[in-house]
Amino acid sequence: MILNFSFKFIVRREGLALQFAYDETYRVVSAASVDVLWQKLINLADISWHPFLTSTNAPQGLVPKPGLIYQVVTRLFPIPIRIFVERVTPMELLSVRVMTIPGVENRVTYRVESTLWGSYISYSVNLRGWLSPLLWWLIQPYMKQVAAQLAQAAEQVAL
Repeated sequence: MILNFSFKFIVRREGLALQFAYDETYRVVSAASVDVLWQKLINLADISWHPFLTSTNAPQGLVPKPGLIYQVVTRLFPIPIRIFVERVTPMELLSVRVMTIPGVENRVTYRVESTLWGSYISYSVNLRGWLSPLLWWLIQPYMKQVAAQLAQAAEQVAL
């Protein structure tokens, strides 16, 4: 596995308010096929591979579609967090908005693509809002592992 990431931190002073934004993308190469990666990703009932999430209320077989809202519970806080599916391009892209607390906008995008060297998984996190520095500090250690854990879980299924 190869891990590449980019990071962008923006602070703007607009009027009297500060605006914080974090954009980070992690990319991993996997030996699993795009089909296996995609099936693992869209199985909303099985999030055992995710390093930050512990459980979900999504029933087995539920496929993400734009407009779908479901709940997850994180490892840090046993409080249900709502996930809103924004965009789905089959076998290519899944974009969700994580609705945590007022003061933070969190968008997560997964991309899978096939290449001659294997399959790529890109995991992008976009945080905005005045509470984003605090949230980023809490979740960053987990976010670094998401793409790698998804690749590893898909490779185990492929075996």
